[in-house]
Amino acid sequence: MELTVNGAGRSVAAGASVADLVRDIVAQPRGVAVAVNGEVVPRTGWPARALRDGDRVEVLTAAQGG
Repeated sequence: MELTVNGAGRSVAAGASVADLVRDIVAQPRGVAVAVNGEVVPRTGWPARALRDGDRVEVLTAAQGG
């Protein structure tokens, strides 16, 4: 199925969850927030939140800086 992740097209397996996607793109999911179609998905909900063809996903990571 096809998603838009952080503005770029990405293919994922049918039935993939938010947790599956995060594992695929982030080495360590500390400081990560995810929104699907503009709605924030709490970390505890990642395994249960199934992705659907055409979803727009934003995966944000916290960064230190000054």
